[in-house]
Amino acid sequence: MPVITCVEDLKRIYKRRTPRMFYDYAESGSWTEQTFRENTTDFQDIHLRQRVAIDMSGRTTKSQMIGQDVSMPVALAPVGLTGMQCADGEIKAARAAEKFGVPYTLSTMSICSIEDVAEHTSKPFWLQVYTLKDDDFMQRLFDRAKAAKCSAAVITVDLQMLGQRHKDLKNGLSAPPKLTVKSVADMMTKVQWGLGMLGTKRRFFGNIVGHAKGVADPSSLGDWTAQAFDDSLDWDRIREFRKMWDGPLIIKGIIDARDAVEALNVGADAIVVSNHGGRQLDGALSSIRALPAIMDAVGDKIEVHLDSGIRSGQDVLKALAMGAKGTYIGRAYVYGLGAMGEAGVTKALELIHKELEVSMAFCGHTDINTVDRDILMIPRDFSDRWQ
Repeated sequence: MPVITCVEDLKRIYKRRTPRMFYDYAESGSWTEQTFRENTTDFQDIHLRQRVAIDMSGRTTKSQMIGQDVSMPVALAPVGLTGMQCADGEIKAARAAEKFGVPYTLSTMSICSIEDVAEHTSKPFWLQVYTLKDDDFMQRLFDRAKAAKCSAAVITVDLQMLGQRHKDLKNGLSAPPKLTVKSVADMMTKVQWGLGMLGTKRRFFGNIVGHAKGVADPSSLGDWTAQAFDDSLDWDRIREFRKMWDGPLIIKGIIDARDAVEALNVGADAIVVSNHGGRQLDGALSSIRALPAIMDAVGDKIEVHLDSGIRSGQDVLKALAMGAKGTYIGRAYVYGLGAMGEAGVTKALELIHKELEVSMAFCGHTDINTVDRDILMIPRDFSDRWQ
């Protein structure tokens, strides 16, 4: 086995072992990919303040996210098509998260269904839902989540329509994927991936096929997907969803302070500062750069989490020091999943945890809950350079 010291090592293995179509799906943003790139590079503008001659023993990264105990304030973000990165990918990722003691968020557009994941795990997970037009489907989705004992719902509010992702269009990625001679030839070179897919019955969107009206088989999935998303979404509609789900609610996709206030007003328990990994509005602010204004607006009234751009434990530490109570990793764990299955997800979590714990100690803290802005050196114009 190669020596793996960082998430980037997992990414290199992932690229070799996963078909190009699905690698590009994860490793891309919309249009010019400016926001996709800045989500990660903007973390580099923030420096850490090192302290010395401080007792570093007894370190702990244990915390809570929406009242749930976590081994570190990092959740696995919802990622669609995870079961195409690796056979039964959602189940494998959920198992790794459960064993590590962090939340797992299942995407509505997952390959494995809610029931599949619940059957193969022993602790509650979170369900991410899109803002779809079909009330009956939405209510039944929430009801299925309750039956599976999901402990939180995460409503994604920044996907009323799709931002154009050039790589996906060129690769024919759709629901279901459009297979071409080129893509099939590429898949045939990924032997380990292919054997896994041949050995599973889960190859289509398990939460949709057989559950949405008119979608009895994969052939009818494309039409449903094209019509399902609600481009007339407003905050009143989100209030309707709040009534459908009476458990802990997280609203994901907030990048402006005014929307953070709206999310607070509809009764959310937490918000996720996120630009969808740079896959929607290209040119939007990176999540870490948007975080300070949102903290100023609602930080003491609602739990604030951060998603998009996190690739290391130091990224996690910086987000927490700027006020976030939790963070999410998406691509970082997908790299591990595609590289090594469940063991790869565990490895990604181990890498991030170790770097978080060590960097926290170098900054003079032994408890992640005491970390604050004092450990950071932030450029004066980091978040307020705009006219």
